[in-house]
Amino acid sequence: MTTTEHHGFDLSDAQVETLDNLVWRSLASTHSRFAQGTGLARRFDPDVAGFVAVKESTQCAWADLRRLVGPGALVMLSGGGDIDPPAEWPRIGGGFGNQMILGRLAPKPGIDATIQTLTATDVPQMLALVELTQPGPFRPRTIELGDYFGVFEQGALIAMAGERLQTPEFTEISAVCTHPSARGRGLAAALSHRVATGILARGQTPILHVARTNVGAQRVYERLGFAVRRELEFVAVETPSVRPAVDPDCDEPGADAS
Repeated sequence: MTTTEHHGFDLSDAQVETLDNLVWRSLASTHSRFAQGTGLARRFDPDVAGFVAVKESTQCAWADLRRLVGPGALVMLSGGGDIDPPAEWPRIGGGFGNQMILGRLAPKPGIDATIQTLTATDVPQMLALVELTQPGPFRPRTIELGDYFGVFEQGALIAMAGERLQTPEFTEISAVCTHPSARGRGLAAALSHRVATGILARGQTPILHVARTNVGAQRVYERLGFAVRRELEFVAVETPSVRPAVDPDCDEPGADAS
């Protein structure tokens, strides 16, 4: 898997390891209550999020993941390290994205609207807006991962943003989207700023991920104070439909450690 490191961030080795395998670190720490799996593979409760992760790319980890999700399952993995699926795991798709980290938060953008906290009662409208705008995966219980904020007009949700993957040090801003009829008003920037403000208030660092081709969104985030840390590859693979001839039953030291 190809990745590109962007230097200039004062990060410890432990922080780099966390950011390079964020899904695993989230499931092993702040979001452990949503985790399913043991050993070297984890996934979120499917009603909460569709992410899966392996602690490291080893034969035992891939065997644990196959047992966890079952045969013929489509899974998406990402990270800054080498995530190289076994040859018998067909690659279905994927793409590249940039991981961005906040340096100094810019002043609050002005908008002609009021930002409101979103709750479980807003989930149907949140799901509809995500379906329309396709900012990334969002499921019926994704709102439980963190704080979400939105803008309404005439009772309809027209823009939103919130928190997704979390560790004790970092929180990811995600689900940033705006109805096509409301674009160009700075709502996405203002909502992202509101989410980042809350993350900073908890003593954490805001991060986010943006598709490499989404240059416009990246420029918005750069104006808010984010900078690209590195490029990541997102890989969609299918678990083998037939049990491998060699299926290790591993008990590796530290398999349940973060």
